Amino acid sequence: MTGFVCPVPLHSTETVLLGHGSGGKLSSDLLHSVFLPAFANPVLERLEDQAVLEFGSARLAFTTDSFVAKPLFFRGGDIGSLAVHGTVNDLAMCGARPVALSAAFILEEGFPLSDLRRIADSMARAASIAGVTIVTGDTKVVEHGSGDGVYVTTTGIGVVPPGVNLSAAHARPGDAIVLSGAIGDHGIAMLSAREGLELDGEIASDSAPLNGLVEAMLAVTHEVHAMRDPTRGGLASTLNEIARESRVGIVLREDAIPVHAGVRGACEVLGLDPLHVANEGKLVAFVPMQHAAGVVKAMRRHPLGAEAAIIGRVADCDPGMVTMRTVFGTTRIVDVLPGDQLPRIC
Repeated sequence: MTGFVCPVPLHSTETVLLGHGSGGKLSSDLLHSVFLPAFANPVLERLEDQAVLEFGSARLAFTTDSFVAKPLFFRGGDIGSLAVHGTVNDLAMCGARPVALSAAFILEEGFPLSDLRRIADSMARAASIAGVTIVTGDTKVVEHGSGDGVYVTTTGIGVVPPGVNLSAAHARPGDAIVLSGAIGDHGIAMLSAREGLELDGEIASDSAPLNGLVEAMLAVTHEVHAMRDPTRGGLASTLNEIARESRVGIVLREDAIPVHAGVRGACEVLGLDPLHVANEGKLVAFVPMQHAAGVVKAMRRHPLGAEAAIIGRVADCDPGMVTMRTVFGTTRIVDVLPGDQLPRIC
């Protein structure tokens, strides 16, 4: 296999590494050493996946994302649907109703127009299913050899309903941690497509728009404290971010975390941890315990939440730390990787 590279430097470096795009420790280092000092402002410093901006009585959510997926087409999706889903989901994670997207393309000279049409059609279908419209965009072309076929950047806006106030800093001791379904499908699907692996079962990406599922959850209660979609860096990175921002401890139960058999088997063979494998159609929510059962029930009635489960709780000890009770009865720390097990999955 040629897709595995070590994204972690052996010493400090003044050059960009693959690991800087991983969503792990190197990404955090880059953010805090370069971008936050340059662009510092109160909205950015919240470090959410979107910005919530107030305009009179309205609250608008605003987000942007770039997609450099390799390969461009994979079981369960492609870079076009992935771009729409990723942007819609970032808006949905603050409870916003997505309204409109922009799409910018960087194309490499010589890229087949048939593939570009396929990607554009896929984006259009994904936007229609999510209930959003692509209203503006841009296109640039670089010389042959200066790109990798196509890169896509999408920006989205949405409206945050009154009474909804989700933030990675709002998790509270006593909250139940709710996961919408099995983890690791997207990362393993990308890996198998990239490397031509013959894995047991047909593992497909979970890429999907989560705004409908979020609406079903918020219909039960607006008291959901925090919500994130665990993409780059997987569930482990997302939970560590929330533990750090909320200054709480997180305690997981390994036997409660759903992982499909094919993904679990692939991870065992390849030496990967499902907790660190990327997802593109899952969410994790922090819900007051008294509302948790009702929220999970509503999630299970939605196609994208059929496997929803309570996987842990928020504790008032060990702030900033994520631990897990294993199936063997031991406790281990769930940390963030420096880089990524599989770069360029989104």
